[in-house]
Amino acid sequence: MFVVLTTTPTAEEAEVLARKIIEAKLAACVQVVPQITSFYFWENEVKKDSEQLLLIKTLPTKFDQLKDFIQENHTYEVPEIVALSAEKVADNYLNWMRDYMR
Repeated sequence: MFVVLTTTPTAEEAEVLARKIIEAKLAACVQVVPQITSFYFWENEVKKDSEQLLLIKTLPTKFDQLKDFIQENHTYEVPEIVALSAEKVADNYLNWMRDYMR
């Protein structure tokens, strides 16, 4: 299982993106963590913005499709797309994911 991280500038965009990802069966669950503060380097300066963090639960076989989907449906020029591999996952959770994402 992968947990993929991405951020959006607004709660509305986070909700739309999360719903589209689930409907496309590119993930079984997306959690939106509201109101994080991000510091990052962009256009030769350090920026600070309020963002929403999406925690996207997916399978490794869906990652490339998910990555492409995020890039096509995101308002950022360079959206964050980071996949973290889960070392241990409860069998019943992983089975539920596999059943949904067939």
